[in-house]
Amino acid sequence: RLAERRHHRGNQLSGGERQMLAVARALMIDPELVLMDEPSEGLAPVMVQHLERIIAELGKTGLGILLVEQNLYSALAVADEVYIMETGAIVHHGTAEALAGDRDTMHRFLGVR
Repeated sequence: RLAERRHHRGNQLSGGERQMLAVARALMIDPELVLMDEPSEGLAPVMVQHLERIIAELGKTGLGILLVEQNLYSALAVADEVYIMETGAIVHHGTAEALAGDRDTMHRFLGVR
């Protein structure tokens, strides 16, 4: 998608395209770890799904990804491990798969029913 828009300035890109550009710029230095802070914020649902696929593919390459995300289902779609923080303290740690199946924990800490 970015190749199609290579002649456009950053301020001419959509929110999803800007996120892809930010990821691409971070990857140019061949990092061992990438920190992503709320990458789905403000994106249309179709762009969130596209970004999730990109993050999942990056994770499969062995790149470490630290994802800070308020969109629970987006985070669970790409995460191996999950940490839930409340007022700066870790109140839960486990696998994404275990949390996805633990409705009590999701309700208690995240208000999800």
